[in-house]
Amino acid sequence: MKTELNAVNAPRLPEECNPRHGNGMVVLFLNIILMLGAIGLMIWSILQEGRSPLYFGLGLAVSGLYLCFFGPLLFVGLKVLNPNEALVFTLFGKYHGTLKTAGFYFVNPFAAAVNPAAGKDLTSGKTDKPAAAATINNITFNLPAKKTVSLKAMTLNNDKQKVNDALGNPIVIGIVVIWKVVDTAKAVFAVDNYVEYLSIQCDAALRNIVRLYPYDSSDEEQEKSLRGSSQELAVRLQEEIQQKVTMAGIQIMEARITHLSYAPEIAHSMLQRQQASAIVAARQLIVEGAVGMVEMALTKLSEKHIVDLDEERKAAMVSNLLVVLCGNKDAQPVVNSGSIY
Repeated sequence: MKTELNAVNAPRLPEECNPRHGNGMVVLFLNIILMLGAIGLMIWSILQEGRSPLYFGLGLAVSGLYLCFFGPLLFVGLKVLNPNEALVFTLFGKYHGTLKTAGFYFVNPFAAAVNPAAGKDLTSGKTDKPAAAATINNITFNLPAKKTVSLKAMTLNNDKQKVNDALGNPIVIGIVVIWKVVDTAKAVFAVDNYVEYLSIQCDAALRNIVRLYPYDSSDEEQEKSLRGSSQELAVRLQEEIQQKVTMAGIQIMEARITHLSYAPEIAHSMLQRQQASAIVAARQLIVEGAVGMVEMALTKLSEKHIVDLDEERKAAMVSNLLVVLCGNKDAQPVVNSGSIY
């Protein structure tokens, strides 16, 4: 019942649509011609001042009204849109539409372009990107932020996080996310700032996924780990983030781990543990190989009847061979010039 109430009370988001628009080049030339005509009408009205006061006042009012209000207002409605960019318009508080195709357009002059992420660094949702600035005579003027919504594939690279893995070990991990906006209406109106929203959801998804895997696993355990299952981890990260950001009109194209290490406070101990595990594994392999070589040597000696050894001599030979094969240093040969008995 609670879920149904939440669904009913949830605000309905506007569907993406195209606003009413015209050819910007036609409106530009037409407006210039009309403004030139208004200037001509103003000059003609001034010439009629002494002859016809009515024509003087009427012509001056019409030309002045167009030059001061209607002409500049039509220029405000001209919009230039670059490839892979979009303009989201609102008209008197309501969603008016979205322009996505590159070109030169004329839209309602009272329609305002909206982009809550304007002025934000799209590669990191936590750091503000300074607005464009112009410096004249050592005086800096801040220019308005760009209102277009980028439709390009972008990269989000948040700060590294310290998270506990499945075994409780603190690790430092960082990811990079490739994303793009696919629904501009949802991106602008569903969340307060879609870049910050994406950044927060990436951090939350990363923590949820990392807690399910250990940092590393041995070959015998055959357990999935953060270091050994990078491909599966990337797929799960992508799916987890996509579930959270679909409502914001964002598509996650790829999510990859860029940094993975133990936290500084346990890095030295874990390095020693890894070294010990590596040494044990190497010794185990050496012993298995040495036993196989000793077994092969005794078998060949017996099959070819090169020498007959009793159990005591075999034990001494096995001991000597294992010392030679498993030792850390090269063995020093000792030549026995007498009888072996």
